[in-house]
Amino acid sequence: MSKLKRSLTLSSVVMFGLAYMTPIIVLGTFGIMADSTHGVVAGAYALALLAMLMTAYSYGLMAAEYPVAGSAYTYARKSISPKLGFLVGWAVLLDYLFLPMVIWLFGAVYLNSAFPHVPMSVWILSFIGVTTVINILGIKFANTVNYLMMLIQMLVLIAFVLLAMHYVFGDASKSLFDLAPFYQPKVQMSLVMAGAAIACYSFLGFDAVTTLTEETINPKKVIPRAILLITLLGGGIFIATSYFVGLAHPGFVFQSSDAAASEIAKNIGGDIFVTIFLIGLIIGQFASGLSAQASASRLLYAMGRDGVLPKCIFGKLHARFQTPALNIVLCGLVALLALAMDVTTSVSFINFGAFLAFTSVNLSVIARFYIRRTEPAPRDFLKFLLIPILGAAADLWLLISLDQKAITLGLSWLVIGLVYLAYLTKGFSKEPPEMDFTEAE
Repeated sequence: MSKLKRSLTLSSVVMFGLAYMTPIIVLGTFGIMADSTHGVVAGAYALALLAMLMTAYSYGLMAAEYPVAGSAYTYARKSISPKLGFLVGWAVLLDYLFLPMVIWLFGAVYLNSAFPHVPMSVWILSFIGVTTVINILGIKFANTVNYLMMLIQMLVLIAFVLLAMHYVFGDASKSLFDLAPFYQPKVQMSLVMAGAAIACYSFLGFDAVTTLTEETINPKKVIPRAILLITLLGGGIFIATSYFVGLAHPGFVFQSSDAAASEIAKNIGGDIFVTIFLIGLIIGQFASGLSAQASASRLLYAMGRDGVLPKCIFGKLHARFQTPALNIVLCGLVALLALAMDVTTSVSFINFGAFLAFTSVNLSVIARFYIRRTEPAPRDFLKFLLIPILGAAADLWLLISLDQKAITLGLSWLVIGLVYLAYLTKGFSKEPPEMDFTEAE
């Protein structure tokens, strides 16, 4: 049986996770976040980080227990039940399969604002084509490209923050120490929670790296460490950046909320910096799309290898490059939906699947490490029950904070999955097919 090649180290996995999160996306979504929270953007990111840290802890436990590429799908089916595992995997497809589309849509929106005479479809098709080729060539090549692009976007992000601080220093009426980006008495908590639900889109990279488990050296140690590092580093970047940008532009009114960062960039750095910022954002979006497409294709591969999706299509690797080439192409084709969707709807849409997956991983920890133990130790209550329960509760709270359209679309997707599961299991009379776990180790 052909297998994925192990070549990734801790630094490589962390870099992939951060690239997936796209640190510079905190600027790309700033207008949408400011509009949703009425300016309390840093506070929304802080709430999202708290929720994600508890879930990241659960992901680390499960990644060490089951070092295979299926992420939440594998954890739920191994710890709770194969049927539930399938439904979790189906829900996760909302996140993994459609996330590349959202990433490339963000990039196209900003490029369109800079070059309005070039149709957005040109930018979207360019993103899809180049990224698909790189991912088919292999994870090691994609890793090299990632390092370079992460360096560039981080330099641009640092420049943006420094210019924002300089802009605040130049205004005697403003201070670098202000609680307004975190808390404003007039802003309702429901608005901040809605913003936190959107902010969680930026954290999706910490769970995505679990799909690279079978391409990681010593994954039982590396993946759990990488998950925690990615969450902490990403969250710190998001909070600090949104704080200083919020000081430079304390309001939530923009000419276009989708491209608000360009407006702020012009205010703090002039026309030249707008160009530099745009370059950094596009590079960041490209790096994120590269990681997202790679992760989505590995999830499809895991489900195809198990047989819950057609194995002849999804469970095959390219003979030469040992990558799930057909899955990579499929992700590119799905991303064509970006031609007919807006940013806000698409972000909420994929977060529905992510929050369901996060909840299921927390519940998987409880099932695997607490319920199945005949005599749980006193410390097990905190590690394997209390923290996962709090994580699951936070994830469910964020889920119901999504807009109604996203919830409706997500539930419709689940109903389709339930119908397919009924077909797969002959009316739920048997379990979904499953591969031998040892084959992937």
